Amino acid sequence: MATESNPLLSQVARLDTQTAIERLDTQDPATVAKLLAALPPARANNILSAMSEDARARIMAAAPAGTDWSDSQRYAEGTVGRLLEDPPAVFRSGTSVATAIDVLRETIRQRMVTYLFIIDASNRLLGVTAFRELLYAERTQTLDQVMLRNPFFLRPEQTLVDAMREVVTRHFPVYPVCEEDGTLVGQVRGQVLFEQQAFEISAQAGAMVGVEKEERLATPLMRAFKFRHPWLQINLVTVFITAAVVGIFQNTIDHIVVLAMFLPVLGGQSGNLGCQSMAVLLRGMTLGELRATKVVGLIAKEALLGLMNGTVTGALAGVAMFIVASREHGGPSPMHLALITAGAMAFSCMIAGVAGTAIPLLLKRLGADPATASSIFLTTITDVVSMGGFLSLVTIFLL
Repeated sequence: MATESNPLLSQVARLDTQTAIERLDTQDPATVAKLLAALPPARANNILSAMSEDARARIMAAAPAGTDWSDSQRYAEGTVGRLLEDPPAVFRSGTSVATAIDVLRETIRQRMVTYLFIIDASNRLLGVTAFRELLYAERTQTLDQVMLRNPFFLRPEQTLVDAMREVVTRHFPVYPVCEEDGTLVGQVRGQVLFEQQAFEISAQAGAMVGVEKEERLATPLMRAFKFRHPWLQINLVTVFITAAVVGIFQNTIDHIVVLAMFLPVLGGQSGNLGCQSMAVLLRGMTLGELRATKVVGLIAKEALLGLMNGTVTGALAGVAMFIVASREHGGPSPMHLALITAGAMAFSCMIAGVAGTAIPLLLKRLGADPATASSIFLTTITDVVSMGGFLSLVTIFLL
């Protein structure tokens, strides 16, 4: 990779955005332009968008010919491009499984890796493979041999509404984002996509409940602090709650290691489903549809819908668990694990549907902005229920 041959480029690739800008401030615009051109477009966009307008203009004027990046403003507000993240695991075609594993040993200490993206020499996406597939692949194989070819991807210029229509039946934890010709520009997490869409729908929710609207760049310092900090403290507590629940079952995970592979699957699936319910509810709030709807009936509908979706996806997850567990020797019955996985998925998705509807309603009644606070509580409930329920069932019936 280019970052290995240039120390400054290597530093910029690893540093947080503000620190990276401070390092780049000591360089002339032409050098900075070349450095940013060597970074993934999403990373370059993040850095450029955080710079002052004058600095950004000078750097873009000095950009090498043919450079395919600009500041994040080239993507309209409300599009997938505004949600881009740097993919943590991108490899060139022909990379061996052994090499990928060695590289990812350090990466997974910093970021969660769900999928590996395989690209050609022109950065076009060739295929995708799940991180867990590396556990069962031969080290001498190449990623091309284990990847899924011609994968589904989103385009950065897509609106969130259009993107939601395409992903609503897929429920992947992460989606690659590519230009029309397949050039990889970044990734977007499924949960972020649903949460952002919910936030866009509820742009006027603050006025509806008499609280401050979403924070903007010009928000005064103390107001911004008061707006963010309470929720950050609550989020910290909820994260510890989730970690504590998983920690209670550490002995179960130690005995049946394969469970660790399926914890993010249950958490991500129920989280996405909960965000779907929340998005529909917030849209109804914004459009005034809630007044003509019985809350009890709405919650019951979302519970049943969650159960139906959870049953279907749980069956598929159970099959995957059976296949994976069958490769393990000396452990619990693969069929028992598969049934527990399917049941836990169905139950957690049902609860996620209820939570995605009930939480915004409760927060609205308490006078808080549903869009600002709902995702914190929703993520906690879905994680605790899905992971805690799954591990509880395994502990009760198999240990």
